[in-house]
Amino acid sequence: MTIIISLLLLASLLPHLTFTAHVNVNVNVSIVNGREARPHSRPYMVSLQFHGSHICGGSLISNRFVLTAAHCWNRKMILTVAVGAHDLRNSKGSDSIGVKSYIPHPNYIGPPNPIQNDIMLLKLKKKVRLQRNVRLISLPNKGEDVGPDTVCSVAGWGYLETNGPGSNVLMEADTTTINQAECQRRWGTYFLAPQMICAYGYGGSCTGDSGGPLVCGKTAVGVTSFGDIDVCNLPEHPEVYTKISAYIQWIRKEIGNK
Repeated sequence: MTIIISLLLLASLLPHLTFTAHVNVNVNVSIVNGREARPHSRPYMVSLQFHGSHICGGSLISNRFVLTAAHCWNRKMILTVAVGAHDLRNSKGSDSIGVKSYIPHPNYIGPPNPIQNDIMLLKLKKKVRLQRNVRLISLPNKGEDVGPDTVCSVAGWGYLETNGPGSNVLMEADTTTINQAECQRRWGTYFLAPQMICAYGYGGSCTGDSGGPLVCGKTAVGVTSFGDIDVCNLPEHPEVYTKISAYIQWIRKEIGNK
């Protein structure tokens, strides 16, 4: 079976970022079958934008750093980060900040190869002023992994259904983590248990949600990475997230060094 891997970027904006590989994988994962989030109830959420258009999500983890997926950027792109946003059509109360430096994981492998180490830090050009609508998300400790059958949530401004349209307002959905062995069975060699989590629910991620957090309780445990290219939130191919706990030492080192 031929599988297409498309970077979690909108194909209409960046057609050259679509690749063909060996499995139906979509790294363009908005929320389908979700609900509108209560405005600013997820003050850690940010929108990554290219030429003023949303392409990926991310999490504010310090007043200077955003955590997202490495596949959301290539070296030709200059991104901006919208913080404090809910409705992307209304800039009131939000702030658009440029990116000073892009720090993908040094062992990141992206399309056309199977994705590995799909995680990236963005250092902003200025410190974010923390307030009621702009807050940090907690991160797990090393080895602090979430177990199977845990109800978590995802959020984003991505597609509302397979093939669009996207959402102007932040959407959210509940999703449940799946046993690692079952994730492996469904994804085969594309799923690497030491660095990935998979989850499925009635609602889930779709194109444009990449880079956003998988949140369990009040902690971001995953970064939205990839899913099935043909159908968003397909039970046979549950959405896959980069496991943050596996990279927490790298994250702390990079933030501390910069």
